[in-house]
Amino acid sequence: MDAIKNNMKNNMKKSFKELKWYEYVMGIIMIVIAARAMVLGFTTGSADGNPAWLTVINFISAVCGVICIFFTAKANISNFVFATVNTLVYAIYLVYWHIWGTAALEILFYIPMNFVSWYFWAKHRDQEITQKTKAKKLTILQNVICTVLVVGAAIIYHMILVKLGGEVAWFDAFTLSIGIVATVLELLRYREQYVWWIITDIVAVGMYIAHFDAVYLTKKSIYLIMAIIGLINWAKLNKERNEENE
Repeated sequence: MDAIKNNMKNNMKKSFKELKWYEYVMGIIMIVIAARAMVLGFTTGSADGNPAWLTVINFISAVCGVICIFFTAKANISNFVFATVNTLVYAIYLVYWHIWGTAALEILFYIPMNFVSWYFWAKHRDQEITQKTKAKKLTILQNVICTVLVVGAAIIYHMILVKLGGEVAWFDAFTLSIGIVATVLELLRYREQYVWWIITDIVAVGMYIAHFDAVYLTKKSIYLIMAIIGLINWAKLNKERNEENE
């Protein structure tokens, strides 16, 4: 047990040391905006309508969320520690604002998938860089199948959400369907997950512009930037280190 803890601790240190300067800059920006919103929530009141207690939830989600995507973009297994915390607290935010489709995605899918993905990534570690997992790529046919699944699922979810009175049904429906496909691809270590993360982050940014929330708009904007960087990193990792496509 002690050996496992020490290994996790060492990999976590390596993970933070691997971060680039611009990731630290984005992280600081995220922390400052989330901290400001939290302070205002307990003093003059939140500008985006969140109660004071929810600004604390938002702060935790903001910090853990950006660290998670920084690590994930590098195929870093340490991301799942922060992913799990972020998923739990973000679900609280979504339930409060009645964003049911995305809330269901977080609670029923992301939480259990975090642990399953954690297991699979750790099982396929890079032999030399132990804090990383191996990257794979999809075939053209597999990409087409993924697209059909996303569109079909979004149409079905949209009809359900409209009947439930969803205010941003299409945003929510595509976030839900894309999130499921992207998460499965992430679990299986396919670099194409980032094509879908880019799309869903664009949808999420649009959603938080429509329903303005400074913390989550900043957070999702950083997600979008890192999704692009992640696609580049994973493609490079797959090409240069893991051509066997294990």
